[in-house]
Amino acid sequence: MDGSFPIEDIAPIAILMDELRSEDVQLRLNAIHSVPTIALALGADRAREELIPFLQDSVDDEDEVLLALAEELGRNFEEYIGGKEYAHLILGPLENLSAVEETLVREKAAESITKVATVLSQQQIEQYYIPLLKRLSQGEWFTSRTSSAALYPAVYAKVSPAIQDELRKGFTSLGSDDTPMVRRAAAKWLGPLLTHFSQPHIISDGLPIYRKLQQDEQDSVRLLTVEDLIVIAKRLSPAEVKEQLLRQIKQSIGDKGWRVRYMAANHFNELSEALGVELVREELIGQYVQLLKDNEAEVRSAAATQIPGFSKLLDKEVILARIVPCVRDLSQDSSQHVRAALANQISGLAPLLGKEATIEHLLPLFLHLLKDDFPEVRLNIISKLETVNTVIGIELLSESLLPAIVELAEDKSWRVRQAIIEYIPLLSNQLGKPFFDEQLGNLCMSWLGDTVYSIREAATVNLKKLTDVFGVEWAKGSIVPKVMGMGSHPNYLFRMTTVQAITTISPSLNLEIIRSDVIGPLLELAKDPIPNIRFNVAKALEVMAVAFVDAPEGRAFIRDWIKPTLERQQADTDADVRYFASRALQKTIPNDT
Repeated sequence: MDGSFPIEDIAPIAILMDELRSEDVQLRLNAIHSVPTIALALGADRAREELIPFLQDSVDDEDEVLLALAEELGRNFEEYIGGKEYAHLILGPLENLSAVEETLVREKAAESITKVATVLSQQQIEQYYIPLLKRLSQGEWFTSRTSSAALYPAVYAKVSPAIQDELRKGFTSLGSDDTPMVRRAAAKWLGPLLTHFSQPHIISDGLPIYRKLQQDEQDSVRLLTVEDLIVIAKRLSPAEVKEQLLRQIKQSIGDKGWRVRYMAANHFNELSEALGVELVREELIGQYVQLLKDNEAEVRSAAATQIPGFSKLLDKEVILARIVPCVRDLSQDSSQHVRAALANQISGLAPLLGKEATIEHLLPLFLHLLKDDFPEVRLNIISKLETVNTVIGIELLSESLLPAIVELAEDKSWRVRQAIIEYIPLLSNQLGKPFFDEQLGNLCMSWLGDTVYSIREAATVNLKKLTDVFGVEWAKGSIVPKVMGMGSHPNYLFRMTTVQAITTISPSLNLEIIRSDVIGPLLELAKDPIPNIRFNVAKALEVMAVAFVDAPEGRAFIRDWIKPTLERQQADTDADVRYFASRALQKTIPNDT
């Protein structure tokens, strides 16, 4: 350091050093986050000469501090040290971080190294990056070798053919490493690296690495090769795939480790598209059926999510002969998660099968799943009915679906009734207003008179959601008259439901409807002989006041209608009514009203 520097210029690096030696982890963390600021204060020259060497020696710290350092160095840090021509200097500290024990730090350091690589020239890459890559790849500790796998794809396409040869050999060594963690990293990064290989090198170098990893004794390595397989298949012709990959494809699909089969099932559509229609029809149908019938529920669930996508590649007759029987079995699967995955996808078969086959084969399965004990299964079926509707038409769907909905709506278990209520807005949104008014309107109103309070409460929330779906004008004609009509019912429970329904839906209505259709009957109920109804009216008025207080006409409405009623209720004989009336006045009535 030049002795002619003023003391204030020396301060930033000294402060950083002091803070990084602090016993307080948070202070050290803050110091790392301030590194860009310190670099700016030092200037590019001193940042290169003093800060970078200091950071290179700062790897003996808590993991979260090292993680923060790895992250900061990947955030365009070259701008603080003189620009792209000096970006290779950042590789030094990151190389050290790539070899630490903590996985998260290593991964972040490797990610930052690849970011730095994007701004390096070919000369910098060959002079600085490649030697670093070789050191990490041949490191004594598995940690550095594991990190090195992520660094190959970023520069492969940017270097000379001679260095590319070395990189392929280096990566081949990683794929044969003694440590499973290194082989796992090689399996993870093989796919991205292969995208940069030339066609001949895919076959001469890529395939042998893939085959070695695909035969690995560790299933945690084998499962990562499924994505590598897809990358290779996309680069080969169908004839080459059949010759070079078919055996490995079948091995992965039938692997003894369920996690490998799960990965194969989860990526089956991608794999099928990479192979092409002809090869899929020749070779993969039986493999896919095998996954749909797998012993493990997780594998069956993953395979079920691929049903429509895979079926698009097949003829209708094949879907009916091979896929639909599996779908039928899955609809009665012992695992609720499998049934839920199926319910989410089964409607996608309808456009492929057409109207008649859907009615014959799929409709009975929809109805069966609609009565499933598991709520997610029912919801998944209802949420995708629009696809079926476009195939078979609303009339047929309502003929078959409506009896099932009515049956559920009248189920002896109130929880089943509650569940179907919650799906009604979703169903109505898909099937439209005319269908709802004709088929479901009366059903929804009947729930307001249910013997179970939770059902009545769910029914009022349902009405609010329907108002949001169909609009206030629809609510004015279809909901409000029926709800207000219940207000004069001899049974107090019906009158109570009216008050609670108004409390719930009034924020979704406009002031005109409240003034013309709602407030009159509601204020009559403020005089009801049952105290519970009277104090619930006070609650309803409080909600209305909150909903309309912001508009001038709303404040006038509050002054003329709501405030006088609440003031009268403050003198009520019942303590609860007085309490809720006072609360409503205090909370929601502005002083100027």
